[in-house]
This record gives sequence, structure tokens and C-alpha cells, in this order.
Amino acid sequence: MPRVVWLLVIGMAVNVTGSSFLWPLNTIYIHDHLGKSLSVAGIVLMLNAGASVVGNLIGGTLFDKIGGFKSVLLGIGITVSALMGLSLWNDFLPYVIFLTIVGFGSGIVFPSMYAMAGSAWKEGGRKAFNAIYVAQNLGVAIGSALGGIVASFSFDLIFAANTLMYIIFLCIAVFGYRGISASASSQTSVIAESGAVKSHTKLYALLTLCIGYLLCWVGYVQWQSTISAYTQELNISLSHYSLLWTVNGALIVLGQPIVNQLVKRISSLKLQINIGIVIFIVSFGVAAGAQEFSAFMAAMVILTIGEMLIWPAVPTIANSLAPKGREGFYQGIVNSTATGGRMIGPLLGGLLVDFYGISMLFILLIVLLVVSIFTTLIYDRKLKENKQLAHAS
Repeated sequence: MPRVVWLLVIGMAVNVTGSSFLWPLNTIYIHDHLGKSLSVAGIVLMLNAGASVVGNLIGGTLFDKIGGFKSVLLGIGITVSALMGLSLWNDFLPYVIFLTIVGFGSGIVFPSMYAMAGSAWKEGGRKAFNAIYVAQNLGVAIGSALGGIVASFSFDLIFAANTLMYIIFLCIAVFGYRGISASASSQTSVIAESGAVKSHTKLYALLTLCIGYLLCWVGYVQWQSTISAYTQELNISLSHYSLLWTVNGALIVLGQPIVNQLVKRISSLKLQINIGIVIFIVSFGVAAGAQEFSAFMAAMVILTIGEMLIWPAVPTIANSLAPKGREGFYQGIVNSTATGGRMIGPLLGGLLVDFYGISMLFILLIVLLVVSIFTTLIYDRKLKENKQLAHAS
């Protein structure tokens, strides 16, 4: 792997380690330390995710206009400024404002990091993006573990540690990314690719598949919001809760060889996704009855196995459905769907728990996942019909 890609990988690991100090603990801080309801916490996380969407779109445009190096520096600069503010003022209103700005700033960084990785190692193909993906999950594992330990002493230290990690990331970017050449044409966005799409059948197939993908994300994000607050009611420590995400990230990094062997034995991507969804359902079933940390750990391990089957499969199907020249548009739909789930999930979960209790949330999540199995089963029905008609004629 080229040196510049290693620098991008290290930078991404540091970046995500910094953000992972805070994001698993946001709901706990808003609910337990600031005294707000889970519904309010959901709205705050929705604002953060929405700002991240805007940041991603602007980051892609900036990459085209001013290049990856300047785009990354701008995104890091905005994030560091907001985190410094969060370290000094973390009452409810400043928290909401600064957390939203953090979402926007970090959103600018990601598209340029991916685009630079692809440009810096064109012959590597998917290897460059896989390396960035593994770096992200390594950051999740390290940041979540350290975040829980630091938060057990003081939440103020969490904000300071997060700021420090982003300053380190800024130094890596300033001294390591200046010379990375990146072709503007390698970066695209939903807006740039939103011209007329001729293959409407394929587009409708993707949209049907993404309904189920959205519902999966609505369920998955509960582990970062409502379930995190629920563990606190059961007197599970912050360090133990953060350990769940450490295990999640570590399993994703270390479990790749095992999953690759498993995937080879599955006949289709559709089946792979549905097996993953069934595993999600089992995970939420275990979590619904959990009262001890060990049960939540078992549920997280099960969830991670399902995640490793679902998350890579949906972009792969999108790539196979995309007409030539529309790959960016189709991938943009997938990314927007995932972000939509991250926006809707905390608010929906918070409202359900506040009004009906945690048990009702788990029941609804399992129902939504059953619906996602159905949408996955039928997404390509029209495509098969068209293919049969073409053969018949």
C-alpha cells in the first residue's frame, strides 16, 4: 500500500477515534447529565446527522472546486473550533449548537478522504476503500473503549480528549496530505449525478431495496441512542457500555477472513442481506430480555455479525444495478438512505420509549426488520420479469 494511503488510513483512524470518544455517549449525556428526555436527545442527534449530510454534499463540491487537501483542512478546522467551544460551554443549548457544527465539519472531511484514497492508489481498486473502512472500525474500537474509561472520571475530559485527537488529525493532514494529487472527476455526489436516469426499473429496484436498508439502520442506531440510555437505567457502567462498541469494531476488523469464507457459501447477495436481517432480529430479541451486561454483549456480537453481512452487500447491489456513468448517483442513494436511518432512528426510538416503554420499541424494531426482509425479497422482481420477457422475445 502506498505511503500516502497509509497516511490517509492513519488519519482516518485518528479522526474516528476522536469522534468515537463522544458519539456513543451523546444520548447518555443529554438524558442523564443534562436531564432531557430521550425524545429531545433524538432530536439533537437528528440535527447532528442532518448537518453531516449537508457537510457531505458540500465536501464533495469543495473537493471538485478546491481539492482534497484544502477541503479536509476546512472540515477539520470547523470541527476543532466546535469541539473547543464544546469543551468550554456544554450546557444544553451550546451542546446542541456545537454538536450540530461538529456534524457539519466532520461531514466535509469524509468524501475528500475517500476521494483522495481512490486517487492516490488507483491500481488498488477496492483495497484503498477497504483500508479506509477498516481504519474507521479500528477507530471505533479504540475510541469507544477509551471514551467509556475517560467518561467514568469526568464527561468534561471527554470533550478535551476529543478535541486533542482532532488536533492530532489536523497535524497529520497539514504535513501529510498536501502532496496528494486527486482528480476532481473522481468525486461525485447525488446532486452532480441527478440527471435523467434511463433505467427506471433498476432505480425502482434500488429504492425498494433501500426501504429495507433504511429500516435496518433505524434499528441499528438504537444501540447508540435509546439502548445506551437503557443500559444506564440497569446500572451498567459507561466503561462497560463503551466496551460493547470496542467489541463491535474489533470484530469487524478481525472477523473479515471468517466473514469472507461465510459469504462464499451464500448463493446470492439477496440471501446474504436477509440472513443478516434475521441475525439482527435475533440480536434485538436477546437485547429485549437483557438485564445483565453479558446479555447485552451477546446481543452486540450477534448484531455485528449481521452488520458485516448487510452493510457491504447493499452498495454492491447498487453498483451492479447502476447504468454506466450513474454509479455515483446510485451510491449516493444508498449513503443518503443510511444517513436517513441515523436521523430518524433516535427520534423515533426516543418517542416510543418515552410514551410506551422500551419493550414496545423492541417489538416495533422486530416488525420493521420483518418488513425489510419482505422488501429485500421483492426488490428485483420487476427486473426478473423484464429479463424473462427479453428472453421470450
